[in-house]
Amino acid sequence: MEKEKRRICWGFEEESLDKEKIEELKKLSKTARGDILKMTTVAASGHPGGSMSSIDIYLTLWFCARVWPDNPHHPDRDRIVVSHGHTSPGVYVTLGHLGFFNLDDAIANFRRTGSMFEGHIERDIPGVEWSTGNLGQGLSAGCGFALAAKLMEKDFHTFVVMSDGEQSKGQVGEARRFAKKYNLTNLTVIIDYNLLQLSGPLKEIMPQNIKENYLADGWKVIEIDGHNHQEIYRALREAVRNKDFPVAILAHTIMGKGVSFMEDKFQYHGKPLSVEECKRALKELGVDENLEKYFNLRKTTKPPQIEFKEKTLPEIDISPGKYIVYEKGEKVANRSAFGKALQSIGEANKTKKGKTPIAVFDCDLLGSVKTDEFAKSCAEWFFEGGIQEHNTAAVAGALSTQGVIVFFSDFGVFGVDETYNQHRLNDLNRTNLKLVCTHNGIDVGQDGKTHQCIDYGGVINNLFGFEIIIPADANQTDKVIRYIATHPGNFFVGVGRSKLPVILSEDGLPFFGENYQFTYGKADIIREGNQATIISTGTLLHKAIQAWQVLKEKGYSVKVVNISCWSKLDAEVLREASKTGIVITYEDHNVKTGLGSIVANFLAENSLSCYFKKLGIKRYAGSGPAEELFKMERLDTDSLVNTVIEAIKKVT
Repeated sequence: MEKEKRRICWGFEEESLDKEKIEELKKLSKTARGDILKMTTVAASGHPGGSMSSIDIYLTLWFCARVWPDNPHHPDRDRIVVSHGHTSPGVYVTLGHLGFFNLDDAIANFRRTGSMFEGHIERDIPGVEWSTGNLGQGLSAGCGFALAAKLMEKDFHTFVVMSDGEQSKGQVGEARRFAKKYNLTNLTVIIDYNLLQLSGPLKEIMPQNIKENYLADGWKVIEIDGHNHQEIYRALREAVRNKDFPVAILAHTIMGKGVSFMEDKFQYHGKPLSVEECKRALKELGVDENLEKYFNLRKTTKPPQIEFKEKTLPEIDISPGKYIVYEKGEKVANRSAFGKALQSIGEANKTKKGKTPIAVFDCDLLGSVKTDEFAKSCAEWFFEGGIQEHNTAAVAGALSTQGVIVFFSDFGVFGVDETYNQHRLNDLNRTNLKLVCTHNGIDVGQDGKTHQCIDYGGVINNLFGFEIIIPADANQTDKVIRYIATHPGNFFVGVGRSKLPVILSEDGLPFFGENYQFTYGKADIIREGNQATIISTGTLLHKAIQAWQVLKEKGYSVKVVNISCWSKLDAEVLREASKTGIVITYEDHNVKTGLGSIVANFLAENSLSCYFKKLGIKRYAGSGPAEELFKMERLDTDSLVNTVIEAIKKVT
């Protein structure tokens, strides 16, 4: 099938659609419903019911929005987010008819191994803005895109199409409030309100007051017949022209619309038709029954791959600002060094001509995570998300794909553990997020085990696209923050709560001082030795140095290595460490999933033989001063010294 370049209208400029255009949409809807059924039947998999209830919305929206099929990433395009990604058949059919790609390829290769047309929509597909399927996150992504338009002074509109069942998700409520607070009047939600979900009627699965919830949060609500193209068009036009409120369109629809035996049956939410059922449905729709054509294409052709390459990220123009050097004798919390570096970067860029915007997100912790000074000096770039971590993580991720440098700072238990699913989706969408989490480890102290995030490194290490950095002192933190601000990709930076001494070289100068340059993947040899190696990271490095001094005085020669980059190990340094015969990792993390396990994997995979021991947190600690907790968990300096001596005696 050749690419079709039909348009119904452009940008909702017409007051209403004339009779000819309405008839064209009706005809297209009937054809599209047949395509949805063919696609899911040929794949013997998929979600036809919801796709058929959403298809009139999709066709009217995409055929009238400002989008360019021949240039899917045009900077002025409207952003369309489909939150209920399982309706991918409806999305693919719509985009195929509009000319984003060959429709036959989508019908024949839907859900086929190796095909670009996956079961839930993916950002790699031309015309798709955001990979979805984890319900409840689409509106947050839409908030991110709408916010980008304001920050970058663009006039594109963001549309988010959602299911009714996902409205029960708490994150949707978080996103509604965020959109209203920041006056995102360039954001429109369209809800496919068919009253059914996977397991049955909404009123039985989880009753909810969708209209009332949007109204209560300050939105304007428009109710329409979701199968009436004129009503859909006029509601969308009203929403686009509105300048006072974010708008929610409640589109009343019917599951399986167009096929009598499918209509209003929740069983067809995720159940494709058999070949015989499909033939019967196609006959009822009055469209061609050419299933054999698509079965043959599926058997005889290679699955289609992504043919176009999007720009990885819009061009970034950011100054790192002037480095801050902390001197010998100072005790500074790494979180404070982060805050000062962030403020410095903001001030260096806010008056810069043609600047790349910087956005900093907080969740009611700005004084604790030290984003407060940035908030004062760069108020137009600071966004208080409130105690709504799920939404904030997703908004920040989506915004970061639009040419804005985005920092999201939170406590580890909230910014990582609580929002892992959001960051997983950010990872899938290849975001450019700078996630900085404070109050990690038992270093948090008296707040107790509910706030002592000891698993953050292991959790983030599950994500393929996040680079992990755990800085050792204020000077390294300063360099790291400026590095991630000026380098593309997802970065996670983890720091503790307490004030730490400045790490010094053996001659008494700041190790990470003025002449130090942070290079991702490079380990730091802090002290030399040949009988054993202590590998540390973050909060406990200064204790490892204290242990080195005690061991030296006792006549032992021990190497101390700082590994701040967990996602890319320094192979050369680790090989040299293994040659000492003893490697001991020492960290304020869960001993099962921390740096020790990463180092152990490296040693094993590279057949490096040595005595190896992991020191870390073996249980949830209690409430108390950090130093007392470290001693209780045998992570104090004396315990480390004894462990090293025991290892040396055992080996020799």
